[in-house]
Amino acid sequence: MNTPDRPADPDAPAPARRARFKWAWWLLAYASLGTGIVGIFVPGLPTTVFILISAWAASRGSERLHGWLLGHPRFGPAIRDWQAHGAVSRHGKWMATLTMAVCAAIMLWCVPVAWVKWFSIGSMTVVCVWLWLRPLPPAEA
Repeated sequence: MNTPDRPADPDAPAPARRARFKWAWWLLAYASLGTGIVGIFVPGLPTTVFILISAWAASRGSERLHGWLLGHPRFGPAIRDWQAHGAVSRHGKWMATLTMAVCAAIMLWCVPVAWVKWFSIGSMTVVCVWLWLRPLPPAEA
């Protein structure tokens, strides 16, 4: 007996599963991409995280955007390394660490509320440690 999700021929490819809420994945992908692009120009707003979220959501909601991100000369290698190995390049780690250090220094200088400073700097420290525990891409290892 055949079921709707199983083809009659066992060698035939399974029908493509339609993503649930494809429009929501599409919207998240483009909103994250936009936020990541804004992050290039706004200090303290991360770029890489939003580009990775965009690639993840696009894989579920926009094949065209997902393909474009994977093939992009700037974003593509980092996205492919992350998707295949959960890896972050040494350059990426150093740039993120430097950016967080600059943001922490600005917060120490400009933010008058002590708990806000220390909570933010503590969060950045946890993220920095986690980032340095990520493996390097095979090309760098």
